Amino acid sequence: MTTLNHLPATVPLERVVEALRRDSYVIIDDLVSPQLMDALEAELDPFVDASPVGSEAHLGTMTRRTGALVARSPLSHELIRHPTILGAVRAFLDHASAYQLMLTQVISIYPGEKAQGLHQDENAWDYFPFPPDYHVQCNTLWALSDYTTEMGATRIVPGSHLHGAPTEFTDADCLQAEMSRGSVLLYSGKIWHSGGANRSDRVRKAININYAVGWVRQEENQYLACPPDVAKNLDDDMLRLIGYQQGAYAMGYYRDVEDPIIAVRGDGYSDKPGADVSAINPRAKAALDKLIASKTA
Repeated sequence: MTTLNHLPATVPLERVVEALRRDSYVIIDDLVSPQLMDALEAELDPFVDASPVGSEAHLGTMTRRTGALVARSPLSHELIRHPTILGAVRAFLDHASAYQLMLTQVISIYPGEKAQGLHQDENAWDYFPFPPDYHVQCNTLWALSDYTTEMGATRIVPGSHLHGAPTEFTDADCLQAEMSRGSVLLYSGKIWHSGGANRSDRVRKAININYAVGWVRQEENQYLACPPDVAKNLDDDMLRLIGYQQGAYAMGYYRDVEDPIIAVRGDGYSDKPGADVSAINPRAKAALDKLIASKTA
């Protein structure tokens, strides 16, 4: 393989999910317009300019990371809730009862930055050894600028989700996710990847928006990044996406086993229980039914 797999923006959702399940990544070309990216960049630039560079090599000592996009950038919601992306996330993580927004971040790699070390994003959960066939997250990198090899386009090691450790891979194993502005790279938490070295005179900008199954802790704490006085202005779908929902059976409920959305909307807003059996994954429902049956037999 000499290039990474690309799909057109018009591709059926099933092919996106198929590629994710097979290869653990896929690039969708030109999914949003350059005009939207222009507006996003203008909205985000003041926050990017105020962000510090990383304190160590993995974060990038010539890289700025700018988060809290739900609260700071209304236009980012168009990416966060893009129907193609949410459709792919929902299908890719359909083994879980719920999915949630895990991280929002502009990653700005400045000229002279070195290549980041290869890593798997699912190691964020304290390096817990998730089963090889259990995907805990689905991630996106949107090209806010053009994404070229010289600018530090993300490096991917094709096939690395199936086996291997970073010490087994060399630069020759990496392919870079070159893509035009408005395109998006989707990838799992299992594939080995990293930011590339920026050998150009331009800043490589990406919008990193990640999603995870509902029962794990978010990497970016959405309840702090988007506190209740800001969250109250979001619609219900976005509120639930950032975490005001049942994450799994009897997980994440509010107060007296109530729907978490009540914490923002107020008493009486929802009559859904905080531990809603009807909302859980069929596999989890079968396990719960088996447990209940064993207690009543």
